[in-house]
Amino acid sequence: MNGIVLDQPNAFRFAADLPAPGDLPVGYARVRTKRVGICGTDWHAIAGRQPFFNYPRILGHELGVEVVAVNDPASKLKPGDKCSVEPYMNCGTCIACRRGKGNCCTTLQCLGVHADGGMREEFILPARKLHKSDKLTLDQLALVETLAIGCHAVARAAVEKGECVLILGAGPIGLSVIPFVQAAGGVPIVADVSDSRLAFCRQQMKVATTIDARNDVVAALMALPNSDGQNGELPTCVIDATGNPGSMMACFDRIAPGGRVVYVGLFVGDVTFNDPNFHRREVTLMGSRNALPGDFTRIIKLIEDGVIDTTPWITHRTSAADFVNILPSWQKPEANVLKAIVEF
Repeated sequence: MNGIVLDQPNAFRFAADLPAPGDLPVGYARVRTKRVGICGTDWHAIAGRQPFFNYPRILGHELGVEVVAVNDPASKLKPGDKCSVEPYMNCGTCIACRRGKGNCCTTLQCLGVHADGGMREEFILPARKLHKSDKLTLDQLALVETLAIGCHAVARAAVEKGECVLILGAGPIGLSVIPFVQAAGGVPIVADVSDSRLAFCRQQMKVATTIDARNDVVAALMALPNSDGQNGELPTCVIDATGNPGSMMACFDRIAPGGRVVYVGLFVGDVTFNDPNFHRREVTLMGSRNALPGDFTRIIKLIEDGVIDTTPWITHRTSAADFVNILPSWQKPEANVLKAIVEF
């Protein structure tokens, strides 16, 4: 069986001798990989900066797949169905799972991170982790997991209609936050250090206000009118998608009193903040991890209904056989990779 293996940082190989999936246990399905999206988690793994990671590893958790076989009497799936994959393997019995927080399972295994993922021809997984669509393309199905990260973060933030929401970072995760802020009736303001990504937000994501984060972000925010037409006020919600410690710690100076800060970005290290400043503003700080099954269902429906347009997202594409050779060119800043897709 063919697949792509990351043996160590920046050391991929195309393998033609991977073992085929074994017997199909009850409750499981065998799927054939069709599309794999490359995201920030993968880039960190490639660079050797991904926490909770061991090598060698088969990457791939943003997946569009086709069902080959199903061994689950409770499932309505059938061979040939096209699905998005919910790649978070949770136990279902720990305290987090029992409370509906399977994304925080105490023994969580994410495909492509803690366990081998979908950069291979076929693999098996619980049938309940497959989200079918008769309408979406395989490309769109591979984008659902990326969008789910933003969907869950906005749900955590409980964005209100008319609320100004500062989104820090215009990479794929930050971009995935934007449509759900908009769907909630919020007003997104995006800050980033990349001119091209800010332009993408304005032109493709219909974001009216962007901020160059190389400048004074607080001053720029204070100069903007809020939902009541007044200026001189900070946003009441900040979602940090940078995974940059400096940006994450600066959130406490960029939030209005009584506001909410949501960390959807991740880095290996500690976050510190001034406690009197935190208490004086009575800030609510939340983490946002992965997504929930309902997020996948909601996103598929939004794309099917045309509420979310995935057309602008995919900027680069290659076959599985060519991936190892083309990857170095994608790693160059001038490549401007937003979302790359590998076809199997």
